[in-house]
Amino acid sequence: MPLKSKIRQTIYQSEKLIQRIRFSSQQTNLPILLGISFPKSGTHLLDQILLGFSNVAPYAKRLHSFYAEYEGESGVKRAPEQAIRWLDSLRPRDVASAHLFARPEAVARVCSPKFIPYFIFRDPRDVVVSHVFYVTEMEKNHAHHAYYQSLPDFDSRLKTSIIGRPDADIEFPNIAERFIPYLDWLNHSEVLTMHFEDLIHDRAATLTRIADHFLARVPLQTPRELILESLESSINPSRSPTFRSGKTGEWKKYFTEEHTRIFKDVAGDLLIRLGYEKNRDW
Repeated sequence: MPLKSKIRQTIYQSEKLIQRIRFSSQQTNLPILLGISFPKSGTHLLDQILLGFSNVAPYAKRLHSFYAEYEGESGVKRAPEQAIRWLDSLRPRDVASAHLFARPEAVARVCSPKFIPYFIFRDPRDVVVSHVFYVTEMEKNHAHHAYYQSLPDFDSRLKTSIIGRPDADIEFPNIAERFIPYLDWLNHSEVLTMHFEDLIHDRAATLTRIADHFLARVPLQTPRELILESLESSINPSRSPTFRSGKTGEWKKYFTEEHTRIFKDVAGDLLIRLGYEKNRDW
């Protein structure tokens, strides 16, 4: 293990020990808090909220680790076994974050008593807009950065984020096919699912749902109002390296008639499945 990783791990375990001492009157063999997110759907926002539980329970004050199904710089898809090894590496009172496919083996672990899982997703139309800004301007080491830079304008980049790059050497399918591996998280009551938009427009109610999902498994003596206050105060957009605007419905500013037609062709049913539209008439 590299020296930097060893130091980070030592600091992390020391902080967990301090938390255990701080909350010595509480149970310490607590489930892992796991935030699952579709990329560009509020990953850092959910991370911050889950870390807010560290103020009222003996949870870690920083993420144990983050897992993604694709390697960021190479774009190579990781083997399913890597996700399972990562899940099995987590320990009680950890807080972790992942772009994690809902494969049967992963679902079996995440929906067990070992975890308290949450899944956040966003209007896929806003996702593809956010993806363009992220790949083109914010993450110069991204596997698709050079290609996006080579495209002549924003419209062509947005089209690529919608339809993917079917002829590329590395896997980058269309937006619907990118979401399909996550869909099964919606089918399990053990996983609390939420729209990113609800955290923006109806935050109090959504934080209440997050807290209640936790309290159903970990009863605390702390007053509910203080728990909710801790979750709210943990939100700090300025600490997110990829936070751009936090707005919803931004796609309406960028979609042309062609983008709308293409999106309906590849992902119209997905919008209906996720509850963003009732039909293809939008």
